Amino acid sequence: MRELRFTLLTDGASDAALIHPLTWLLRSNGLKFPISPQWADLSRLRPRPVKLFERMAAALEWYPCELLFVHRDAERQPREVRVAEIRQVTQVLSNPPVVCVVPVRMTEAWFLFNENAIRRAAANPHGKNHLGIPKLRDHENEPDPKQVLRSALLAATELPLRRQRGFPVTERIKRVAELIDDYSPLRALSAFGSLEEELRKVLADNGWN
Repeated sequence: MRELRFTLLTDGASDAALIHPLTWLLRSNGLKFPISPQWADLSRLRPRPVKLFERMAAALEWYPCELLFVHRDAERQPREVRVAEIRQVTQVLSNPPVVCVVPVRMTEAWFLFNENAIRRAAANPHGKNHLGIPKLRDHENEPDPKQVLRSALLAATELPLRRQRGFPVTERIKRVAELIDDYSPLRALSAFGSLEEELRKVLADNGWN
């Protein structure tokens, strides 16, 4: 294999930022091939696939790959429920290896731990405002990590409230993910640990490590 193409299928467009921790996980677990990541943007398909089976089938058709990551936010469901949903579809489809990406609550819980990246994404790396970020061990218990990250980014700008209204928060959340070069602290979180364990098995089974 000259390169590993992986496709990321997500619940929403903002979750495409998961490409960065997934690429980091592949590298940190021994993958030596060049990596070609792609986010499965299904928004332009008509009719637009809605059910998980339809979305996974469309992702494989339009974004062929050697490895498929399927993201589902756990939200109020146990992680195991979301994983079982993905596995049920995987048994029906003819597909490459599939790895389940299921953050507890939602994706933003995995971008809260790096205060430096948040300040840099806010274009104010030397700011001193308190950002209100919970301790890492509490991230999976945070009921709305998306709002916590949005609030932290706005606080990090240190802009007046009137100017904060025009701040592109969604784009800067993606920038936070890009700026983090070490995701190893997330190994303290159960969902991230489960993801890495599953990915290690796929790498070993396919001789990619």
